Amino acid sequence: MKRLLTLFVLLTSSLFAENPGWLVVEEEVGAEAAKEQITVVRLWAPWCPNSRAEDQNGGWAKFITANPNVQFVFVTVRSSDDGVAYLAEHGVGEQPNLKLRHHPNFVRKGLGSIEYFMDLPISWVPTTWVFREGKLRYALNYGEVRFPMLQQMIADTASAWNH
Repeated sequence: MKRLLTLFVLLTSSLFAENPGWLVVEEEVGAEAAKEQITVVRLWAPWCPNSRAEDQNGGWAKFITANPNVQFVFVTVRSSDDGVAYLAEHGVGEQPNLKLRHHPNFVRKGLGSIEYFMDLPISWVPTTWVFREGKLRYALNYGEVRFPMLQQMIADTASAWNH
């Protein structure tokens, strides 16, 4: 009986132990980031001037299109507006290598505002992370993305680094 109980505990705990406390949106993004391909996760908000600056002159739209082998996941945070209409105005949303998600915590700042996503700290919006095979390779945790720099991070993440 003890063996059966132990087996039951081990089997059921493995179902929940991997990412305890994660929301569905975190699980979805984590599953994308865990894949073999490079995944860029952008945490952004439609009200944020820094997020908006990245979208000027087709910034993200051009970048996503120029990197068809990279999976992009945009997660709207700290906003009740999911930002889909705003992104569409800037040519973002229809790309096959893009997924749009909306975090349910709408608190913009102060008490109750989201501070972590996938157990990683969020200190600023926008935040941009580069993953490969479930590992965080680069994190831009403060300020606007410079696309040439992000392109270099993607190239470095794709490298074998066998030396």
